[in-house]
Amino acid sequence: MNRSKLVIIGNGMAGVKCVEEIIALEPDTYEIVIYGNEPRPNYNRIMLSKVLQGEHSLQDIIINDWTWYAEHHIRLCTGETVHRIDTRGKYIETESGLKETYDVLILATGSSPFIPPIPGIDKERVMSFRTIDDCTRMSDYSKTYRKAAVIGGGLLGLEAARGLLHLGMEAVVVHNAHYIMNRQLDQKAAAMLQQELEGQGMSFLLAKNTQKITGRSQAQGLQFTDGSKLEAQVVIVAVGIRPNVDLARRSGIATNRAIMVDDYMRTSVPDIYAVGECAEHRGIRYGLVAPLYEQGKVLARTLCGQETSEYKGSIPYSQLKVSGVDVFSAGEISGEGMQTAIQHLDGIQGTYKKVLMQAGKVRGAILFGDTTEGTALLGLVQRGADVAELAPREGAPDPAEMAAAALPAQETVCACNNVTKAAIMNAIQEQGLETADQVKEQTKASGSCGGCRPMVAALLKHTHNLKKSGGTGVVATPDKPAPMPVCSCTELGHAELKEIMADIDVLETGLPDISLILQKLGWGSELGCSVCRPVIHYYLQVSGGTMVVREMEGHSEIQVRWDDQIPLSSYARDARGLAAQLRASWIGAAMPSPVNMGVAPGPGSLVSALVQDIGLLASPAGWEIYAGGHAEHPVKQGGLLGVAETEVQAATLASACLQWYRQTAWYDEPLWAWTERLGFMSIRETLLDDQLQKELAATLQADI
Repeated sequence: MNRSKLVIIGNGMAGVKCVEEIIALEPDTYEIVIYGNEPRPNYNRIMLSKVLQGEHSLQDIIINDWTWYAEHHIRLCTGETVHRIDTRGKYIETESGLKETYDVLILATGSSPFIPPIPGIDKERVMSFRTIDDCTRMSDYSKTYRKAAVIGGGLLGLEAARGLLHLGMEAVVVHNAHYIMNRQLDQKAAAMLQQELEGQGMSFLLAKNTQKITGRSQAQGLQFTDGSKLEAQVVIVAVGIRPNVDLARRSGIATNRAIMVDDYMRTSVPDIYAVGECAEHRGIRYGLVAPLYEQGKVLARTLCGQETSEYKGSIPYSQLKVSGVDVFSAGEISGEGMQTAIQHLDGIQGTYKKVLMQAGKVRGAILFGDTTEGTALLGLVQRGADVAELAPREGAPDPAEMAAAALPAQETVCACNNVTKAAIMNAIQEQGLETADQVKEQTKASGSCGGCRPMVAALLKHTHNLKKSGGTGVVATPDKPAPMPVCSCTELGHAELKEIMADIDVLETGLPDISLILQKLGWGSELGCSVCRPVIHYYLQVSGGTMVVREMEGHSEIQVRWDDQIPLSSYARDARGLAAQLRASWIGAAMPSPVNMGVAPGPGSLVSALVQDIGLLASPAGWEIYAGGHAEHPVKQGGLLGVAETEVQAATLASACLQWYRQTAWYDEPLWAWTERLGFMSIRETLLDDQLQKELAATLQADI
């Protein structure tokens, strides 16, 4: 068989991950050649700090040893730096003079430490922290010197400082921001982490800018722009990374800050692709492992001619152990319009949780000390879930287990050791594993950085619960996250349950009470629970069903407010009359969630129509009707549904909106969250259909 030749420039984690995926999909499609500039096989850079700290040896962090390359007939050329690509002749050339033709070329050149232009940066004993050789140098320095400074208070800088402490050196972290890890944490979480690290012996100088590195030919210390100084015999620079793009740029491949790629990782030159830290997708570069692995999977399927969804970008997240402390960060933690949805601090347990939102959607999260909710929160961030999903429910399923269940079987759980969900669940089932430590021992999952341990624990729980319910094997789930079940009694989500309820005719089926309905649905509990019973009652009512049992059928709280603090002008009298009419019309109607409605006689009213679930504002043209506002946290201004000339028309449009909300919302979903889920413009277009508007308003009256 005549195979095409695939050449990969770069023997790092992203490029080799892509090769692993290709081998798994189509092992006989390509003759594979890999060029790497280090004299060793593929290893895990994430674990360098663990080697420095003495927790692992070099062999422990090797991902694919020499035998792996041989077994898969991959030719690995180590210690070779490619300096030229002839895109017309389709060959590459190394600095040592080697030439290699290719049919398909992958650029996985990664990145290099960013070296800031500080005077003295080229002195002896000034170094970066990026490779195994760097670990060796730092270890050698520790045998002679005692005082070290680390420039950079990000994750890499902190890990380097922790390693220096382990080697017996004094470590001072110098950071130009006011708090450490400012890209992943807020000020509170950073302060908690700093306190923990200071307890381990680390020192910090914050809001400091290094002016120069002192000493003649060798580093002797740092001098700062404020005139202060720090003695240091070894200086570690860990201020960020820079994509390796010079090779691509010299070869005529389009670059910006990195090598520009499309949604299938294609560069501007045919048959040349880029993946990993050297790639720029939709203007974004990624430096974390998970996005790079996602890119590798898309590229592998593309090269194997298999159907694949395009790479649309990734939500950046970190779930790590920083010097033994569990830290989780996902999504956006700052920015315009960002608000705090949840914030909890437990000073005794040393834990902290903060969830951020924007326009009613979950956008970011920070956990410190206890990261068991990390996977569940990441899922909410990734799909931009409504903040309503953050509310805890009594009897609701464990969100971490739900996230574990929704994860595709072949998804990588432990990036450090390349362990999938399927491998973990199979090991638990086949070997009867009972604890997360046993899973770690058998599969290596969570055995390196420890960031995936919460997911391992969730998979353990999920596997055992599957066994209790009679399930076996690993069920491959779709890539789309499974809907959150209504409660622990069922696997049905709100959409599916509501659809089923609409098809049940209580009178025709002769089902006399809720227990028979639940039995028909295969419910896990004969009478349901406090979470699902009102949900079922409500969905039956709005779908036209009639319940024989008399229990709460939904929220019936509708508050209608108007301003009684202004003189009774004609507008005020009209507002009072309309408010009374709507209160009488709507009272007793079952709602998905409590509804606040306001009637304002004019712009100067104490009642703001713009921050009510439904607001009516008198104006010279008649009435302006608003929907989707929220006066409490998060404050949200409603949108204009329409303008009515008369009180009757205003009442009809407001009633139609309320009924459309009743028919299409999930139980417990606030009206403002409903408008964001369906889209305000979609709701507006629906309700401005005159005939449908009248039908909806009439249905509301008939249901009361």
